Formats: sequence, structure tokens, C-alpha cells
Amino acid sequence: MTTTAPRLGNALARLLILAAALLGTLLAGAAPASAHAALTGSDPKDGAVVATAPKEVNLTFSEQVAMSADAIRVLDPAGRRADTGEIRDLCSGSVVRYGVELRAGLPDGTYTVAWQAVSSDSHPVAGAFTFSIGSPSTTSVALPDEAPGGGLVGALYGVARYLSYAGFAVLVGGGAFVLACWPGGASVRAVQQTVVRGWLTLTGATLALLLLRSPYTGSGKLSDAFDLAGLKAVLETKTGAALTSRLLLLGAAALFVAVLFGAYARRTDPKEKKDLAFGLGLGGTVVAAGIAGTWALAEHASTGIQPGVAMPVDILHLLAVAAWLGGLTVLLVALYRAPSVERSAVERFSKVAFGSVAVLAATGLYQSWRQVGSWSALTGTRYGQLLLVKIGLMAVLIGIAWISRRWTRRLADPAPRDADETDLADEEPVASEAEASETPEAVDPARAAQLARQRAAVATATRKRERDADPERAGLRRSVLTEAAVAVVLLAVTTVLTSTEPGRTEEEAGRSTSAAGPAAVPDRPVDIRLPFDTGGVDGKGVVRLSLDPGRTGANALHIFVERPNGKPLDVPEIKVALTLEAKDVGPLPVAPDRIQTGHWSASGVQIPMPGDWKIQVTVRTSDIDQTTIDKNVKIG
Repeated sequence: MTTTAPRLGNALARLLILAAALLGTLLAGAAPASAHAALTGSDPKDGAVVATAPKEVNLTFSEQVAMSADAIRVLDPAGRRADTGEIRDLCSGSVVRYGVELRAGLPDGTYTVAWQAVSSDSHPVAGAFTFSIGSPSTTSVALPDEAPGGGLVGALYGVARYLSYAGFAVLVGGGAFVLACWPGGASVRAVQQTVVRGWLTLTGATLALLLLRSPYTGSGKLSDAFDLAGLKAVLETKTGAALTSRLLLLGAAALFVAVLFGAYARRTDPKEKKDLAFGLGLGGTVVAAGIAGTWALAEHASTGIQPGVAMPVDILHLLAVAAWLGGLTVLLVALYRAPSVERSAVERFSKVAFGSVAVLAATGLYQSWRQVGSWSALTGTRYGQLLLVKIGLMAVLIGIAWISRRWTRRLADPAPRDADETDLADEEPVASEAEASETPEAVDPARAAQLARQRAAVATATRKRERDADPERAGLRRSVLTEAAVAVVLLAVTTVLTSTEPGRTEEEAGRSTSAAGPAAVPDRPVDIRLPFDTGGVDGKGVVRLSLDPGRTGANALHIFVERPNGKPLDVPEIKVALTLEAKDVGPLPVAPDRIQTGHWSASGVQIPMPGDWKIQVTVRTSDIDQTTIDKNVKIG
């Protein structure tokens, strides 16, 4: 059963262009994934000022990470290495901690700790912080602005990830559509080409992911994709093993495709065909589950809570997505390129799609609970917000699928053409060929080309007339086309979602970071402006306070008292107190000295720990007129 069909038409082109534009927008906005393993603590802490140089620097993470030999670097104020370069594994039980020893005799100043690792769900993570020995100093260390997994390599890696999902869906869903819904489609060339292209896309994308893996998690340079040493290192990782296994399974998938469109398509005996279909279905399911397992093995499902349950659920989820979206793709191709597809095939796929949606709902509910965990994470994290977008797109897709089911109920099987119509359609080309053989124009290439164009136009018009004669089939084509366009965007959102830090992990890391203390703000003085009114004569003005460098350790305090017009105001007394209410520290009194009119100063003001400090300033403008004003500031 082979047919030659008309081109897809303007409507299809417009929808595919729109879907591609939406896909590009999503992928462009999915710049490098945020950390999946988060740094939850360090010793020394971020922004700490220690009296003597520590022997080592330790980092604690929220989950297991893979560390290279150069994963932790400690740089002195001049940018030179201050560590020995030997990474120490300090993990114990559920605590994930790594450290690096420091060289002896380090001078005072501000040191930068830069780290980079690969989280257990295969995504690169990196960060940096500073601590000071003795007292803070300026530093010449310049860290790269580009996040790990970003740039051109990150963009190419993201595209390859999307294509691998799309290829998997078309390969698995297309094969399932032929076996379960439309066995006659095995001999339709357009269907064969679609499934084979799915295999080629998945294979090519997997090879690209394998080559890009080293620069994606390391240097970020595209030229390193062909570095054999880097490729060898990748093959020794969990992700490298998963990608290699996927390639091996794709070899078995190629055999499945060859038999499906070869021996199975040529079988005419019903019993032989049924037996072969059973074998193909069983073997194909095993291979498809194995390929889906390569994602479950290396990504979100393999880490976090309940991995033993999450991995099989993830495999079921991927298979359901493929059966629905991949089958939808082949159905769309069949409706446009093989109008002879039977109503029974569409009805069977409708049942398969309904079952797939049920599986997706159940597995998706579990995955959402596992990766989000709370209502606040659902609305307050990037993962949760993307999940809401995915749920919305799923609702739209189900609504369009319901419309498609309505068209399916009204669909009639295409009626074969009458013999008279067949003879009439063939009569003109036969007459033309006879005329061409009997007239001198037969040797004229221009005349032959004209006749060929006429025959093609007649054939196209005939096929279009047959296609448009069935309004129900035309309505089904439009609804399935719209469904496919939404599916393209849904797959893009899913791809971005799998490379985004789960909401549960992000919230837990945020709580751990808050408990360990707020992040430091390097070399950024605290400058505040506090209006005051003591109520007496000449009692109004403004206090400008500066705390430099605004970090833990010793700080220089400067206070300027000004009149409302900006001119200096001489006051009898200024007092300052610092309080860290969250830790019950303080108030710590500070007695600044008068330098000149309106200027008070104190040196060596000690901030013992980072946090949200309340700065209270008491201004006395006469013997009886004074007021206390305060403001909370974050000091690293």
C-alpha cells in the first residue's frame, strides 16, 4: 500500500514555523541550568575573617558530586594558587564534603575559593566565595563570567538533548503506532521514512552529547569535543556509561526497524504476521524501556529521594510520552501523505493516546511531588514555574486531543475509486504518451517537459479533490496538526525542565545556606542615610553612615551629620550600637571620635559574623534633646 501525496500545504508550514519559533524562544531562555547540587556550607565560611591561616578549605554539598583533580582552587590576593591541589574526600554517611589543603605560611589578605563539579544528575555546577586571613584586602582574582554549561557548547548540548527526546518519541511511538494501530502502515514509504529519521535523529544526538560532554562539564571550549583524553574521562562517568549503553541499544533498535519495514511488511499470511508482530512488540518494548532507562540512570530520577521508585516511574513516563507524541507524529504524516489510513487505525491510536495520558497523569503526579515537594516551591522556584507551564500545555493538548476524538467518531474510511474514474484519470496520460510517440514533438525536450508538468498537475488536482471530498478527514488533519504543534513546544519545556534544579533541592539548599549565614558581598561598603528630628532648636538633619568594607572583621566607621540643606551640623554627641537579633548578639556599642564639624569616626569596628545587623544611631543636639534612629543592613 503505497501512495504519493500532495505537499503538506501552507497551513502546516505556518504551524511548524510557529512551533519552531516558540521552541527557539524556550531554548534561548533556558540558559545554563542552575545548580542541581548546591554548596550548603564551607569552612572557612563565605566572607569570614580568621586570625590565622587555616590548614585546609572544606566544602559541603547538598548531594553527591563528582570532583576532578582541579575541582577546588584557592587563590591568594594576587591570583596565585594557595592550595596544594590535592582534593580530599571527607564524605561521611549522608554528609557530602570535599576539601583541599592550603600551603604553609600564607600572608594576610582576602583569598578566593573557586570550585567546579558535576552533580549526580549529570549537570555541571560551579561557584566561588572569599574569606580573609587577618583582615580583608583587595584582590586581583578575576573569575569567569560564564556559568558552567553555558556559551556555544551549552547551547549545542541543549539542542542535542531536545533532539534526542524528539528522536526517541518518533522512533518508539512510530513503531508502536504501526504495530498496534495500523499494520498496513509498515509498507507506506512516508511512515517508514518518519520512523527511520527518528532513529537517525536519536543516534546523531546521542553521539553529539557524548562528544560535547567533556567541554560541557569542563572547559566550555568547542574544540575540546574531539579531545580523546576528555572523551575517555567521560566514558568512565555515569553519564558516559548511559550514553554508551544508549548507542548499543540503538543498534538493536535498528534491527527492529529493519524487520518491521522488511519481513513484517512483506508478510501476507495472517498467522505469520501475527506471530511476528508479537515478537516485534515484545522485543521492541524491551529495547524502548532500555533506551528510556538511560535517561533515568543519569538524570533527576537517579538522585534525591526514593530513586528505586523514581527510576521505573521515569521510564514509564518516557514511554507514555513517546507512545502519545511519537504516534501523533506518524498519524499526522499518514493523514497528509497517506490519505488511505483507515478509520479503525485512528480509533485504535485514540485508545492508545488515552491510555498514555492516564499513565502520564499518574507518573507526572509522583514526579511533581518528588521534585517539588511544597506549594511554595511550586510557585517560587524556576522548576515549579516551568512545571506549571508544562501542566498548562498538557491541558491544552488534552483539549485538542478531545476535539480530534470527536472528528475520529465522524470519520469514514476512504472509499476506493470506481473503475470508470480510474480509467478516466489514466486516459489522458495514456493518450498523451501515444500522441508523443506519434508526433514530431516527441523528440522536443520542451514539449516533453510540458507534458510531464501537465500530468503532475492533473495527478495533484485529483489527489487534492479526493482529500478535500472528506470534510471529517480534513477536520481531523487540522486538529492533529495543531496537537503536534503544541507537542513540539511541550517537548521543549520538558527538555528545559530536565536541566533545571528541582524545586525541592533549591529550597533545601536555600534553607541550608540561610542557616550557614548569608553570602558575602566583597568590598562593598555599607552606606546608609538616616533622617532625624530631636524636637529641639536646630534638631533636624540627616546622618550619613559608612561602614567600610562592610564585612565581618575590622571595619572603619565614618559618620557625617548634616543640616537639611546639606551643610555640616555640629552636635554634642553621637553614639552607635550594632545588634544581630537573629543570633542574640549585641547591642555592641561603638563610641566614634569627633574629627571635625559634622564628622565622626571610629576604626577597628569589629563585625563578628555575617547577617542582618540593626545599626542604631543616637544623636544628641542639646543637653535634653536627643533621638535614636535605626536601620537593618545585610553585612557579609
